[in-house]
Amino acid sequence: MPLFITFEGGEGSGKSFQASVLHKLLTRDNIPSILTREPGGTPVGEEITKCLKWNNSSISPLAEMLLFNASRSHLIETVISPALAEGKVVVCDRFTDSTIVYQGYGRKLDMKTIEKVNKIATGGLIPDLTILMDIIPGIGLARKGIQKRDRFEKEGLSFHNRVRNGYLELATKEPGRWLIIDAGKSKEEIAREIWLKVKELIQERGNQKGEENVDDAAGEIFEESTDERAGQ
Repeated sequence: MPLFITFEGGEGSGKSFQASVLHKLLTRDNIPSILTREPGGTPVGEEITKCLKWNNSSISPLAEMLLFNASRSHLIETVISPALAEGKVVVCDRFTDSTIVYQGYGRKLDMKTIEKVNKIATGGLIPDLTILMDIIPGIGLARKGIQKRDRFEKEGLSFHNRVRNGYLELATKEPGRWLIIDAGKSKEEIAREIWLKVKELIQERGNQKGEENVDDAAGEIFEESTDERAGQ
């Protein structure tokens, strides 16, 4: 029962936290799964991440997009595809939609170029479910506080507004793939909403696991995760 689930959202939306919670819920129910992320997820990807997020040198939108896809291609080949082949649920923090909205809507790079490169890098792999943690950019950035910000977090509000609008437009075009979550809700409410949708997909695939009480499990997981940042 392979299942590919991705999390998307702007800065400070809480997507990384919720991706982690979903993986813990899957593990709790003994559903084979892995949690990975973009950019990164592999030693090669981590090196590319340092360049993309923390390098002070100027990087063109095209070079930026190509670097993201280099990391993505390696992640798919070494982590995602093998896990899916083994019938696992793959939970990935960001995927191709991030490139479309950040480099396309945000950086205003040609969309056709992005689509072509994304397709080459992924071999046409498309998520079964994409969870959009939707948040007003100003609120999301405020959640990040005064901590050191990367190249993307330092961008102006107009950039982040374009990113959010891009996400919402993509979700409107493919409503069957996207689940839009109000990231302003409580962490518990969000986790419950996501789990119910994922459980529905799991059952449709013929695996009847994941029917235990969601509230009790989520409560235990949140107690274990009190030191995790909800603003990731």
